[in-house]
Formats: sequence, structure tokens, C-alpha cells
Amino acid sequence: MAAHKREISWLAASAWRRRRRRCYEILERDAAHDRISERVDLALIVLIVLNVIAAVLETVPSLYLRDYVAFLAFERLSLVVFAVEYALRVWVARENPRYRGLSPLRARLRYARTPVAIIDLIAWLPFVISALFGVNLVTLAILRLLRFIKLVRYSPGMQSLIEVLHREQQSLMACFWLLAAAVLIAASAMYVAEGHIQPEHLGSIPAAMWWAMATITTVGYGDVYPLTVAGRVIASLTMITGIVMIALPVGIIATSFVDVIKRRDFVITWGMVARVPLFADLDATGIGEIHKMLSAHTAQAGDVITRRGDVARSMYFIASGEVELEFADGLHMLGEGQFFGEMALLQSARRAATARARTRCMLLMLAADDLADVIRRHPSIGERVRAMAPDEEGPQAMRRSGDIAGDELRSKPDDAAS
Repeated sequence: MAAHKREISWLAASAWRRRRRRCYEILERDAAHDRISERVDLALIVLIVLNVIAAVLETVPSLYLRDYVAFLAFERLSLVVFAVEYALRVWVARENPRYRGLSPLRARLRYARTPVAIIDLIAWLPFVISALFGVNLVTLAILRLLRFIKLVRYSPGMQSLIEVLHREQQSLMACFWLLAAAVLIAASAMYVAEGHIQPEHLGSIPAAMWWAMATITTVGYGDVYPLTVAGRVIASLTMITGIVMIALPVGIIATSFVDVIKRRDFVITWGMVARVPLFADLDATGIGEIHKMLSAHTAQAGDVITRRGDVARSMYFIASGEVELEFADGLHMLGEGQFFGEMALLQSARRAATARARTRCMLLMLAADDLADVIRRHPSIGERVRAMAPDEEGPQAMRRSGDIAGDELRSKPDDAAS
């Protein structure tokens, strides 16, 4: 009886862990091509945008008075959704690989201190406190606009930009101090030159700093301008300095942003190449050599990428979109992260299927001639590739009449992503 109870307890705990893991996959997009996760993300994005729109419209007195009940009901619904989302994210935090090895409590506390978790908390907690204690603060309306920051979680571009700011924080801080120094020097010089002429605007260095800031940032409101020759010379130098000072951080951010995007694309492409069984045994040097040979191609929905019966001289990686393989006996779908035509790199086969873009696709092509060039320059890569070539009589025999591998056709998007 005791053993039976232990078994039931173990099964219940196992089922609970599976549910928590599945919840983590949905909330954190841990699995590729997860329709439920995509729909949950879309629903949260729409709710966040609607919250920001509602917060803006509530500042219009006529709309707020007329639709007060609707605004209040929508706000309460949003609070419930955001509170449940926050609780679930804290609950599944122990499934995050970054917190592996920590106790459940420490993993959740570690997650709760992250910036995204703090933003999620701000999205609902202040309003609950206000309702419980009867606090009616105007500033809470401003806090509602902070929900817009939650969109960072769903935007790879914004995440890349935050990474750029973090990477270049020292350089940007140096630019800030240079800008502060330029403002101080310009304000001091203008105070000396025209403080006695325009005492109401330039009668002190703090007062002159407004003019210096407006001039260095090239805004130039025109409310304060120099009247003397010396003042105009100072203003001219300040304008030139401002152009340089503003361009410097912009250049730093732009350059670093391009580097981050390139590195992210490189990692994604590297992962796709490493998943191909033909290249599975290659080391980092070998995959790097193949990575250099890839060329990008774009296919619109309906475009034919390859035709059945044509001589196969290249293979394709699907960076984004979906490709439909049309065989004589049916269709097969391939998605992001998958590949087709790898057998063309080893033998002069004919295409076993017509590949057609089902949606707009970004493809990476590797030509057989390019791979042959890599093999000539690096014989060790050739040995590894030939070792991965399928044996016609072995258990992993491929379609020798075509260029599509059987293992490839059996793979699923989720398998390819893992």
C-alpha cells in the first residue's frame, strides 16, 4: 500500500512538473513553431497596446466621463491578466536554464529581481495597492504607460538595442561627460561675454546653461541669442561642437547595433548548419568554413526554388518562412531552421521534389562547388563529410534517385529547433 501511494505521489509530481515545463515553453517561447505560445504572445501584445491607448484616451475629459464604466472594466480585466501572467512567470522560473541548480525559492527570487520581472510587477501591483488602501494618485496614470515597456519582451530588435546600450555603457557615459563639459564651458563663456548685456537670460552660469543646452543639442529655440561679436563667435563654436557631440553617441550605438545583429544572425545560421546530419561531426573550424560559403536568397510566396528532375547542385537552409516540397506521391512541409537538398553536396543527383515557397522565405544556399573548394583547402573537413555520407545498403539509406534525405523528411520543426 505504501509503495502504491509513493508511486501515485511520484506520478502526480511528474505530471505537475510537465505542466510547469509546458507553461514555461508557452510563456518564454522555449519551443520553436509553438502555435499556443505565438497566440499567447500576440494576445498579450494586443492587451498592452490597448492599455496604452486607454491610458491616453482617459486624459480626454469627455471620453472619460462618457465611458467611465468601460474604462474601469477594461482596467480591472487587464490587472487580472497581468497579475496572472506575473504569477505564472515566477512559478515557472525554476525551468529557466540560467537558474539551473538553484532551489525553487532562490530561482524565483533571482527572476523576480530581473528588470523584466520588475516591469511586470509595476504593471499591476501599484493599482491593486491603490484600490485596497483608497489611494488615488494621479501618478498611477503615468505608471500605466510603463506597460508599454513590456513590449520589449516580445521585440528582438528592442532586446538587441538594450544589449547595445549595456555593451557600450562606458563609451556612452564618456560621451555624456563630454557633453556636460561642453555645456558648462559654453555657458561659462557666454556668461562672461554677455552676462552684463542680458542679465535676465545670461546673468549667471546656471541661467546660461539653458542656452548652451539648446545650442549644443542643435534645437535652437531662439528665446536666447547672442548680441555681441564675442557672443556670436562663442555661439558658432558651440554649434560646431554640438554637431560633433551628438554624432558621437549616435555613431557608437549604430555601429554596435549592426555588430549585435550580425552576431545574432551568425549564431542562428551556425546552429542551422550544425543541425544538418551531414555536418554533425564537424568541429567549429569546419562549420565556420561552411558558414562563410553561405549566400542569402529571398523567395516570395509561390516562387519555385527548385524543380523535380533538375540536376541538384546546392542545398538550402530555411532562415524564415515555410517551403513546400512537392513529391510525385504527395506534399511535405519544411519550416524555419530546417533544410533540404543536402545530398546534392555529395552526388550529382536529380531533384526528388519541387521546392516551392509557401510564404515569403529567407534562404541560405550552399553550393556543391563551394563545399568542394572547402574540402580541397581543408582535407580533414572532406574526411568528416565523406564519413557522414549514407551507405546505400545501410540502415540510413537515402533516396539515391534524388537529393532529399529520408531523415530530413521525418524531422519536424520542433526537432530541428532542439
